[in-house]
Amino acid sequence: MINKILTKKNLHSHIDLLLILSLLLAAVVLFYPNLGTLPLRDWDEGIVAQVAREISREKWNWLYPTINDTPYFNKPPLIHWSIAFVYSIAGVNELTARLFPALLTAFSVPLIYGVGRELFRPRTPAIFTALVYLTLLPVVRHGRLAMLDGAVVCFFLLMIWCVLRSRHNLRYSLAIGISFALVSLSKGIILGLLLGVIAFLFLWWDTPRLLSSKYFWSGILLGMLPVFLWYTAQFFHYGVEFFYANFFHQSLKRIWQPVGSHDGPIWYYLLEIIEYSFPWQLFCLPGLYLSWKNRNLSWGKLILIWSGVYLLAISLMNTKLPWYVLPIYPALALAVGSYLTEIWHQFPLDLGYFWFPNDKYLPTHKDSKKHLWSIPTVYHRLVVALFALLAIIAWVTSVYLSGIFILGESNLAKPNLQLQLISVAVAMTLTMVTLLLNQRDRQFLLILIWGTYLSLLMFVSSPHWVWELEEDYPAKPVGEMIQKNTPPGQIIYSFGTRDRPSLNFYSDRLIKRVGPEKIQQQWQSITQPYLLVEASILNDLPLNNFQVLNTVKGWALVTREGKR
Repeated sequence: MINKILTKKNLHSHIDLLLILSLLLAAVVLFYPNLGTLPLRDWDEGIVAQVAREISREKWNWLYPTINDTPYFNKPPLIHWSIAFVYSIAGVNELTARLFPALLTAFSVPLIYGVGRELFRPRTPAIFTALVYLTLLPVVRHGRLAMLDGAVVCFFLLMIWCVLRSRHNLRYSLAIGISFALVSLSKGIILGLLLGVIAFLFLWWDTPRLLSSKYFWSGILLGMLPVFLWYTAQFFHYGVEFFYANFFHQSLKRIWQPVGSHDGPIWYYLLEIIEYSFPWQLFCLPGLYLSWKNRNLSWGKLILIWSGVYLLAISLMNTKLPWYVLPIYPALALAVGSYLTEIWHQFPLDLGYFWFPNDKYLPTHKDSKKHLWSIPTVYHRLVVALFALLAIIAWVTSVYLSGIFILGESNLAKPNLQLQLISVAVAMTLTMVTLLLNQRDRQFLLILIWGTYLSLLMFVSSPHWVWELEEDYPAKPVGEMIQKNTPPGQIIYSFGTRDRPSLNFYSDRLIKRVGPEKIQQQWQSITQPYLLVEASILNDLPLNNFQVLNTVKGWALVTREGKR
């Protein structure tokens, strides 16, 4: 009997290992392609890449990072350290800047499967949760960028997994503290505290006995030790200036004052989720309701606290940035995964309902009507109608992108083969899903997941996945022009309308925005001034004796004549 139990346990372990490796492979395949072919975007990518480069140049910059040779107080440098390490091995370029954050985000996919396995007794909801999370556009897109947010989600998932494991083994409390340290050393202790509060509230509701254990708190405090050491080092090196810049200006101040023009209404992030979490936003509300119905179970408690507390916190902030919402997507994936499991178990039963289980067990056909809460047939018809409408929109978009419609003598759209193929893939997926869903065939879930994955793979393999690059002039060729024609460490002045951290990175120079009066003063007082201006206004420059060193993409680099 004991041998039978051990054999069964080993079989389950091998199945879990196989699934973890498969999910990791699927994530790497989706997160790796085309990382190095597109330039870095503003803002965070340019800043992170530049800080990492300066760390790789100076041996003490790893502890006291700089940007453009001035102290960098914005965020702790854990991710910058990792990128700098990759730089030292493979050089400085777009691929090496994005590689480590992308790999960390890829590792978050098997991590959320592990979280699902801890929360749900069956394996199916954990699989659906991981697949939903893997095919969320915001997770894929922001996770591939040289930013901090994908790594933070990975570390937070590690923290949640350790919290769940610590309910049975207190040794995982040390790993909770280490996970907290990883989050705090990636994006600041304020975010670490917010995510820590979510974990604390879950334990307070689910397993309050842990909160009275001195061994539990001792392990957490020991794991958090690197955070205290790093912040102490900053205080002794910079003094109060660091805490004002890091805690107040870069963190707390964003609660009541927006950064730049990045503000929005309190429902900003709800719209962000609805707009970009296709197609899983159609199942979010039923998933959250299912979590509410099962709020006496651990998974229901975690989903409600995680999604509710985090969404409320970021919605109340005046600063609104799209990537701030990223840590909520694992919670939504858990909610959707639990709901998709119910659809999978109930279809193709001709019950006329989407069934939800009661608090204790998954239903069978025999007792489903007796024990289940249900949503009327109208909801099923509404979802079918929505998928049909989306399929029509996708087909119209693919035809539009083919450029075959003619209005007068001009095409409505220039032919774009890559976007057209992506639209066709999405349209075919939605069409098949509509037909299968209308027949209550549960295979629609497999088609939806596989079609979404392939569409995302085609999307990230195209040059359109960083669409923000089209919002301004290309920074890479202009930056390379500056780097080629100016000495290292030279400050470049510009009439540009906004700062471009990516331009600073590609030029490896500090680009300062100035007005016409200021540049005239600098022009007279500096021995060798350099100015970046639009080529179209060269004839209108209020300067004398200047020469054009080079012109690229409509931008010209000028200096005083005869000084080179």
